[in-house]
Amino acid sequence: MADAKATLYDARQKRVNDAIQLKVPDRVPVAGKYGFFPARYAGMTVQEFIYDPEKIWEASWKTIADFPADMIQNPYPARFLGALFDILDAKQVMWPGRQLGPDLTFQFVEGEYMKADEYPAFLSDPSDFMVRRYWPRIFGALKGFEKLASLHAMTGYSTGILGTAVSFALPEVIEALDALKRAGQQTLTLLSYQRKFAEKAREEGFPSEYGASSNAPFDLLGDFFRGTKQIMLDMYRRPEMVIKACETLLPFMVERAVTGAQASGNPRIFIALHKGADGYMSREQFLKFYWPTLHALMITLIEHGLTPLPFFEGDYSSRLDIIGDVPAGKACYSFEATDMQRAKKMLGDKVCIRGNVPASLMTTGEPDDVRNYCRKLIDSVGRDGGFILDVATGMDDAKPENVRAMYEAAEVYGS
Repeated sequence: MADAKATLYDARQKRVNDAIQLKVPDRVPVAGKYGFFPARYAGMTVQEFIYDPEKIWEASWKTIADFPADMIQNPYPARFLGALFDILDAKQVMWPGRQLGPDLTFQFVEGEYMKADEYPAFLSDPSDFMVRRYWPRIFGALKGFEKLASLHAMTGYSTGILGTAVSFALPEVIEALDALKRAGQQTLTLLSYQRKFAEKAREEGFPSEYGASSNAPFDLLGDFFRGTKQIMLDMYRRPEMVIKACETLLPFMVERAVTGAQASGNPRIFIALHKGADGYMSREQFLKFYWPTLHALMITLIEHGLTPLPFFEGDYSSRLDIIGDVPAGKACYSFEATDMQRAKKMLGDKVCIRGNVPASLMTTGEPDDVRNYCRKLIDSVGRDGGFILDVATGMDDAKPENVRAMYEAAEVYGS
């Protein structure tokens, strides 16, 4: 049995790698952005799922057993977060069982968590800014860190030590440090389950989709620090600040990906892309603000022997000629709303493309509708390799029979 599963693992891994390397695999690989689908499929609430690691385990393996894919997602880093949110009093997210009903999914709370006049402070010392200004705004339990003296002032065994060290004795800071300690302990639990899941996945014959994640620097700045409206205005009011901030964040994004891949042993790096889509910024703005640091991130990861897996949310049809500027066979682009035939025509000799069965079809359609869509997708973009069949975005509310139909379509039509 172990040998059979090892053989299955090798076959799936080769199938995926062949597609990424623009070879023709034995059949079209199939994946699935599960989201919270496993919780609903297993008959539990989302609240149960995000708070109970054993329930995540149970629901995820039930889903994987019933819908075997060629690569699977480890659910723990992105889903087992309820207790961690509680400990830190997270402000950037609403979650089930707290601000939301027990069966709703995470909701991001956008805000101006870095003010426009704080660009200089951020650029001068990003880590100090994040610890003493940014963390207290996004985590209620870390508000005490506002009382910390400048971290960079403590530069030697005597120089600056008194002014900085004494601030760690303040009651508010001690409370924040205690919260951070408890968050660390909770994270150890999360990481232990994450590791066990990855080990079992390999034992059961399933490659893990990615070993680490990163962000496009512009998205990190716009999503988490400035907010959508503010970063849009910044492109007009303080463009050089935006560019400098993205360049400052770039090495952090590289470091996070490389460190995570080294820890996991998996070279595939997931990168969710939000604000570079056609509907958000012009082609000229994309070339000026978004693409330079995203391109640098992907090229640097490739140079480290890693495989970027950017997920282009929204429509990127007008940027296809730009985003093809990567070494051939070294990346896999997942598209949500981009025209797949056009993407194949313009990118087919450069990158593997992945997607894009609509979430609406998976949720409201019938199995025959899904099978027909998948067959047409495989026929039009998947016959000569370089394609992975997948949903367009998370399939939280998908009908189980439609998920089965998508997976069966890869088996039936993908050879």
